[in-house]
Amino acid sequence: MTDSARWKATVYVGGLSSYATTSNLHDAFIPFGEIAEISLPKNDHPNATEPHRGFAYVEYEDADDAKEAIDNMDQSEFFGRVLKVSAAKPPKSANEGLGSKTAVWEQEGWLAKHAVDDEDRLSADGAQATGDGRAEDPMQGLEGLDVAGPKPM
Repeated sequence: MTDSARWKATVYVGGLSSYATTSNLHDAFIPFGEIAEISLPKNDHPNATEPHRGFAYVEYEDADDAKEAIDNMDQSEFFGRVLKVSAAKPPKSANEGLGSKTAVWEQEGWLAKHAVDDEDRLSADGAQATGDGRAEDPMQGLEGLDVAGPKPM
């Protein structure tokens, strides 16, 4: 299964109680389809009292099963807490976007999105300049606008 297909078949489950385990999640989400994997991220802090971070990812074999789980489990109660179940978003690359260590203009995605070809650049330069080489006067055409209100008939 490709990465994009895997993310389409994965649901995010937020608002989990500290008592929730992968076994509990499996039992709650198995009615909607075959589960490929359940990820319940552990707390990063060694002194944390919570065993996990309060959310999980449930990956199904089929994307339609994931949609069914979202429709049925979103806003449901689980261990006394209301769950937020939605489609999982793919993680952002550490090398792209504003949080990366690489300058935005050096990233391939940014260049592809903001590239301007020579033909567009020449037509934009030609539109700015008038026949005598001076830029167009921005105040031209505003004569008679010094009086407020409707025009007299």
